[in-house]
Amino acid sequence: MNDESTRPEPQPPRAAPKVVRRRNWLPSLIWLIPIVAAMVGVALVARILMDRGPEIVLTFKSAEGLEANKTVVRYKDVQIGTVTHIRLATDRSHVRVLVQLKKEASAFTAQDTRFWVVRPRLDTSGISGLGTLLSGAYIGVDAGTSEETSGEFTGLETPPIVTRDDSGRQFLLRARDVGSLDIGSPVYFRRIKVGQVAAYELDPDGHGVTLRVFINSPYEKFVGVNTRFWHASGFDIDLNASGLKIRTQSLVTVLIGGIAFQAPDDQNGPVAGENTAFVLASDETTAMKEPDGPSQTMLLYFNQSLRGLSPGAPVDFRGVVIGEVKSIGVEFDRGERAFRMPVVIQVYPDRMRRRSATDPDARISSFQRWQLLVSKGMRAQLRTGNLLTGQVYVAMDFFNDAKPAKLEPNQVPLELPTQPNRLDELQSQVADIARKLNQVPFEEIGADLRKSLASLDKTLNSTEQLARRLNNDVTPEMAAALKDVRQTLRSAEKTIADDAPLQQDLRQTLQEVTRAAGSLRVLTDYLERHPESLIRGKPEDKQK
Repeated sequence: MNDESTRPEPQPPRAAPKVVRRRNWLPSLIWLIPIVAAMVGVALVARILMDRGPEIVLTFKSAEGLEANKTVVRYKDVQIGTVTHIRLATDRSHVRVLVQLKKEASAFTAQDTRFWVVRPRLDTSGISGLGTLLSGAYIGVDAGTSEETSGEFTGLETPPIVTRDDSGRQFLLRARDVGSLDIGSPVYFRRIKVGQVAAYELDPDGHGVTLRVFINSPYEKFVGVNTRFWHASGFDIDLNASGLKIRTQSLVTVLIGGIAFQAPDDQNGPVAGENTAFVLASDETTAMKEPDGPSQTMLLYFNQSLRGLSPGAPVDFRGVVIGEVKSIGVEFDRGERAFRMPVVIQVYPDRMRRRSATDPDARISSFQRWQLLVSKGMRAQLRTGNLLTGQVYVAMDFFNDAKPAKLEPNQVPLELPTQPNRLDELQSQVADIARKLNQVPFEEIGADLRKSLASLDKTLNSTEQLARRLNNDVTPEMAAALKDVRQTLRSAEKTIADDAPLQQDLRQTLQEVTRAAGSLRVLTDYLERHPESLIRGKPEDKQK
């Protein structure tokens, strides 16, 4: 094959490409993508800014359970905001939590809005926040009603017992101390839980506490102006002549305390208004009793030991408690140069009787009334209330043998006369007897007694010798004499026997005497009829 036949034919030269310059005013299509993305971003940012609500700052003692951009704010389980930042305060005393609220949550910036951290808790109201074990802690909200707004709030360390959307009514209770009650302690009506303790605080003067209780709707209508509240904590034990009685509201009150209320005889009266104040009694018996009326402080002086008597001990009038002991002490009387034991008591005179408008004694003064009672023998006396514990109480009673006494009208507090205790009098008498016994010369008596016993021993020895001599000498003669006596008695027995000759002769003699007595009686009767026969003789004899 020829090499020239396989060689390709030469091509004509190509023309140079013509370069055409694009117009500068037409943009490239590739730039549309970032432009569209930028516009979408701007739109999203604008939408976020438009939907974004206010920012608020919450302060807590600790940030336990809180995380930025994760912890949410919920109201009735609806998310209304998110925690964005958590910072420590400059003085390190608390943490500042920045919360971004949603636009529809703008109303939660009211000044009285409350915030708290919801986490698992165990308190008197029960177990709460168990759902946060899986989902994590969140911030709860109680919406405020104030027209003023704020951007910074102090968070609550514990969830509030009562929120503003709860239906019910609050009442105030005055008490000497809070006892075993706590926030969340239940309130019972006829053993049904109808509310709880919302808050408590110490009174400004420090003499008591004020508790705020919340009664749920519709039970607030059972709280009237005549309602009585009392501590239902623990057991109420009553030991009387009927036996032992134990009362309690529920097992919860035994553990965490509680309050119960009811009106005497179920006469509630008009419904009590919001924040009406009541007195919180220590127990049901104290709450249900009649009002005590005004109290009166009185002074007692005792000349005996006050062991067993303590402040708070009852003042008793024939089984009725009319007051209590406030204080006891000791003082030196320079005039008598002796110690006296002052006891201050607080009594309620109206407990001794119920006054009425028509009572004539209602017009006399308190001093005149006590003076009248003292003039009739009323005295104060210490008595033992419990033999096991040795507790002592003050008894007011009338004593017929009490010495006359008068009260000082200008003395404050009024001093009442006292009466020694019977036991103390017995102890004094025993002491006097002991002193007299100590004066008896027991040693001299013992010496004389020993001498007397020695003489008696000698006498007994002599008596023994005499008895031995009598046994040896006199006994045989006495035996012979007794033998002669027995023989004499046998002879006498034979003489007085029924078949003895003497007895037969005696009977014959008696018969003859009887006949002679009959003849004598006939003669006597004849002479009584014919006394002349003593001189003239019988007429029959003359005729012969």
